[in-house]
Order: sequence, then C-alpha cells, then structure tokens
Amino acid sequence: MTVIIENDQLIATIAEEGAELISLKSKESGLEYIWQGDPEFWGRHAPVLFPFVGRLKEGRYSYQGKTYPMGQHGFARDQVFEVIEKGDEMISLSLKSSETTRKIYPFDFELVLTYKLEESAIIVGYQVINSGKEELLFSIGGHPAFNIPIEDQLSFTDYYLSFEPKVDRIQLPLEGPFVDLEHKTLGQTSVDYDLKRSLFEKDALIYETPGKTEISFKSDKSKHSVSLSYDDIPFVGIWSPYGVEAPFVCIEPWWGIADKVGSTGELIKKFAINRLAPEGLFKTNYAIHVK
Repeated sequence: MTVIIENDQLIATIAEEGAELISLKSKESGLEYIWQGDPEFWGRHAPVLFPFVGRLKEGRYSYQGKTYPMGQHGFARDQVFEVIEKGDEMISLSLKSSETTRKIYPFDFELVLTYKLEESAIIVGYQVINSGKEELLFSIGGHPAFNIPIEDQLSFTDYYLSFEPKVDRIQLPLEGPFVDLEHKTLGQTSVDYDLKRSLFEKDALIYETPGKTEISFKSDKSKHSVSLSYDDIPFVGIWSPYGVEAPFVCIEPWWGIADKVGSTGELIKKFAINRLAPEGLFKTNYAIHVK
C-alpha cells in the first residue's frame, strides 16, 4: 500500500512497506527527484536504516552473551509500518518491536517516521522510543537516492556535488564494507566536486558532519537541483554504484555507522552506537529541498 501527501508545490508518495519515500515530484515542472528503484542498478528508493547502519562483521553481533544475525542496514526497511496519523501535507508511520524482531534484536522499541511537506521541501523526521525496561542500543539513518541527471537531456557528469558551509570535513575511508578509523583524512569539502563515477571506486564517500550541513547536486546547465540539509548529524555517506552507469546518487545522513575494521562484534562496544534510557525518546530530522 502507498499513501500520497501533497501541497501547492510537491506531491510525495510513501510506501507502508519500510515507510519509504518512493516518489517526490514537482507539480510545476513534473520532474521526479527520487530514484525509481530499477533493480538493474538498485531496487530501492529511500530506505530507513534501523537498527543498524551499514554492515556488521560477519553479519552478526553479540549482546549479553548471545549472538544475533543481522543483515546490512538492519530490518526496518523490509517491515510493514502502520499509518498512525495522516493529513493532506503530512503522514506518520510506526513500527513496533514484536516476537519476530526480538529474535534478531532483543529490545523493545517504537520507530516513527514522519514526512511533512513545507513549500518546496519535505521534512523527514525520525523518532525512536525505548518501550522496554533496559537501555536501547541502536543506529539509524536515511538512504534517499536522487535521480541524476534530474532532467533527461542532461548527463550524470553535468552535475557537481556541493557542501555548505564551505569547510573541510573529516573523511572516513572504508576497507571493504568496514570503516577504517586509523586512516581517516581531511576531505576537501570546502570545494565543489565534479560528479564522476571514479568518486565511488572505493564505495561511499563518508564524512563527519557536525553542525549545520547542506549537500547539493547542481548543474550549471540547469536551474533544477536537489539538496539535503540538517543540523548536527554525525555522519553522511554519498554513494552511487561503481562500475555501472547508474543514473542516481544517494545522500545518506547517519546516526551511526558500519562496524569499524577490527570490531569485536560486541554491541556495547560498537563505534558510534546510540544509547537510549527506558522510556527515552530520540528525535531528529533532515530536509530534502528541490528546485
């Protein structure tokens, strides 16, 4: 099932499966900004990553003496959410822990995603509620994929990647799918990057992004662009499949990250894990702006 929200400028479609944004169109231009999930390249659109971001060593983790399997990016993206609130311009969807989730993630939680249209932007809100009696350990992140090129007459390499503010940021390299903290560098995000396939030769570009951040795809050949903005999210990943001509790029805001090289797999020692006390609430958001 899918649900539509709209305002004077935009129309958005959200799937109940995964609470995933699957379409964001401009009413004026008719342009579609969200990747439409062609499985030849990547079959998703904008999945939520919960309760883990990225991969775990050997596809599992340990907690309180037990070992649990877990696939890349967790399980929320494959679960059916319940619509708990709906208006013309907004929707909230909820996923609660169950006997099924506890078999691979032994915590009680409620995850709420909210989408709200504001002029030419959509605000994506996350709430994680600890409904259990012990500390909740989790990561969460977004994975929206944007059509690049936005317009059919342009090409992938007509675009450039731009960060605001214009400052350099810590860049975290990957060794395979895992974060190599020992070799982090200073990424030159104070300048714009021409978009080219070789940027993704070693998978995603990952940066630390404290403070207010805006990341955009723009072209000097068009007035149309897309950007993602937020305030003080720890990490962002920029990704497009390497070795194929995939016509999309993802901007992925992350509160958490893949296991680091040399990880023991113990959840309580996981790098950048979030901790939430019983009855606690984690609340955050990011915005997608289109022109």
